[in-house]
Amino acid sequence: MSDADVAVLLLVRVVVGVVMIMHGLNHWRGGGRIEGTARWFTGLGLRQGVLQAWMSVLTEVGAGILLILGLLTPLACAAVISVMLVAGLLAHRPNGFFVFKDGYEYVLTLAVVALALAVLGPGRWSVDNAAGIDLTGWTGGGIALGAAVVATGGLLGTFWRPEPKAEAAPTTEPASTTNAEPTMDAERKTDAEPKTAVEPQPDTGPRTEIGPQPATEPLSVAGPESENIPESVDQEAR
Repeated sequence: MSDADVAVLLLVRVVVGVVMIMHGLNHWRGGGRIEGTARWFTGLGLRQGVLQAWMSVLTEVGAGILLILGLLTPLACAAVISVMLVAGLLAHRPNGFFVFKDGYEYVLTLAVVALALAVLGPGRWSVDNAAGIDLTGWTGGGIALGAAVVATGGLLGTFWRPEPKAEAAPTTEPASTTNAEPTMDAERKTDAEPKTAVEPQPDTGPRTEIGPQPATEPLSVAGPESENIPESVDQEAR
């Protein structure tokens, strides 16, 4: 293994280790602290939320330190994979793949990187190499993946008790149907009202215009005749 390969393995170990330590510290000291982390685990369906919170802190911080040191690397990688499996299955899987939608893209990447580290080994610059611990290749990968699956299954089998979701759909569906009927009636009424209001208008309009015309025409004719009658009578008399 060349120095470049050793340096790359050290870089990956340190970066993943720091990420895990920061996650553990955030569960301990950040945000809602242990109480907030416990509520979050309880919301995921895990019983004993406070215990889950402390277990996550110890697992993530411990795995991060072991990765940075390169000590018991397959077991450190198993801890990372197990944490990512729990988070992916309970928190991120319902949201799809992409991380910007809070999906499992990020946890999947970390889990695969940890598995690759278990297969390749920590490299020459590690405590495992100094102590003569050589668990790499298929052996290292099998230990990491097998221990992660067993730990995840044991955790979920022991503590995961999701509460049944409240069946709100049957109550909302009748409400939506009953609310839809008055709107249909209202629409029918509003459609019917303009029709009844518009129909008499064409009939009353012409009647009001034609009605006064016969009355005004005789008056206009009778006016001049009544005025001319005295003139004709005076002329005949003369």
